[in-house]
Amino acid sequence: MTVTGLTGDAPVVRMRGITKEFLGNPVLRGVDLDLHPGEVHALVGENGAGKSTLMKILAGVHTADAGSVELDGRQVTFSSPRQAQASGVSIVHQELNLLGDRSVAENVFLGSEPVRRGVVDRRRMEADTAALLDDLGATGIAPRDPVRLLSVAQRQVVEIVKALSTDVRVLAMDEPTAALADHEVELLYRLVRRLCERGIAVLYVSHRLVEVFDLSHRITVLKDGALVTSQPARELTSDDLVRHMVGRSLDTLFPPRATESELGGTRLRLVGCANERLSDIDLTVRAGEIVGLAGLQGAGRSAVARAVCGVEPFRAGTVELDGEVVRLTSPRAAVRLGIAYVTEDRKGEGLALRQSVRDNTLLVRRAAFSRRARLKPVSLVDLLESVTVVARSPDQEVRFLSGGNQQKVVLAKWLAVEPRVLVVDEPTRGIDVGAKQAVYELLRGLARDGVAILMISSELPELIGMSDRVLVMHDGRISGGLPSPPTEEAVMRLATGHAVETEEAV
Repeated sequence: MTVTGLTGDAPVVRMRGITKEFLGNPVLRGVDLDLHPGEVHALVGENGAGKSTLMKILAGVHTADAGSVELDGRQVTFSSPRQAQASGVSIVHQELNLLGDRSVAENVFLGSEPVRRGVVDRRRMEADTAALLDDLGATGIAPRDPVRLLSVAQRQVVEIVKALSTDVRVLAMDEPTAALADHEVELLYRLVRRLCERGIAVLYVSHRLVEVFDLSHRITVLKDGALVTSQPARELTSDDLVRHMVGRSLDTLFPPRATESELGGTRLRLVGCANERLSDIDLTVRAGEIVGLAGLQGAGRSAVARAVCGVEPFRAGTVELDGEVVRLTSPRAAVRLGIAYVTEDRKGEGLALRQSVRDNTLLVRRAAFSRRARLKPVSLVDLLESVTVVARSPDQEVRFLSGGNQQKVVLAKWLAVEPRVLVVDEPTRGIDVGAKQAVYELLRGLARDGVAILMISSELPELIGMSDRVLVMHDGRISGGLPSPPTEEAVMRLATGHAVETEEAV
């Protein structure tokens, strides 16, 4: 989908020379930014580039140390988000700010409830919420629904409706799809299109380059707090964007693939495996090999990962590890056999966010093995250094780390048990390009050490760039295998149930 906007209009927001320091550390260095009505303006850069700070200055969360912000040609200074909202500028944060035990309508009008005869007019509040939902074309959400029962995508809708309830003209969105599945992302695309059609200017922050090019009219790149470039999206390629952000081309992001001499024997083998979601799964992964698992949303990729790791076990078929038949009846059984699982839901399933880096790193080792287990001693410091985790100390709570460092802690947690097989599901979701490269290098390093890796990713360039071989799923089955590097067209043909001429036996 490509959004059409009104980019010929005068800017509704003009930011000039925005400068900001925190504790003497410069975060923004004289940044300029224009936002036009009906335009999606993507703001990209690595973690620490200053994207969120610039967005928060626009929305009144922070005040700039220097520079100016103009709204419709009039200079403004917002000292609070409420003041910015009153002028038509709202922000949807990556961490959703909703009250789970209250209804959709109560969240939408929180702090600005309509009153009749001295009491909250619930009937009007619910009617107004219903009208806003209908205006956005949002279905499946009712004004009286408790927010805690909604999906993440539906909560994003509620946040957007909440912003629209204040007659928003500028909407800033910070990583709005970081926690969404692929089919939920399409819902957000439709909402952004509706916002543009209404003439709303959207400032969009995302690490997902596909989204940036799908949605945006203009792209601004920040690096180390400074403006690198601001250009129409049609004038840029993915390679251009990566080079602007990190100073490297897209091709250099991925480490070299394994050579035949670097691969060992078959480490993991599935024959005729099936459960409620899967049928006749046959696959092999050799020691030192990274096998990519591609497919559309719902094809069964994550179901394979969860079955291999004992979360939703196979009910039929044979699983072999290093030639020995094994039973993967539970996650603990899989871990004890040397199978590690990096879930796609880093925050919900992969980490204990309010616990320390130390406790998260040693979590599986402590939980799955008794003290009498014959595990090699591990040095926590060496383990964290091996995955280049950046934290104040091992006692820092994981929730205060960047997304990239959180993902490295998840990987460190599994390295602590010395896996033979590593299953990684969306290993770079929600992290920036620089952090992605660190994860790629780490995964390839593990493969060189003999670990067999089964990798799932919805980003085809990533899957193709990292994999030594690609298997493609369709409708709960493996529809074919492709040697690397396959074309995106070949992968998509198999993903949609069509054969390709270059198909090989799995």
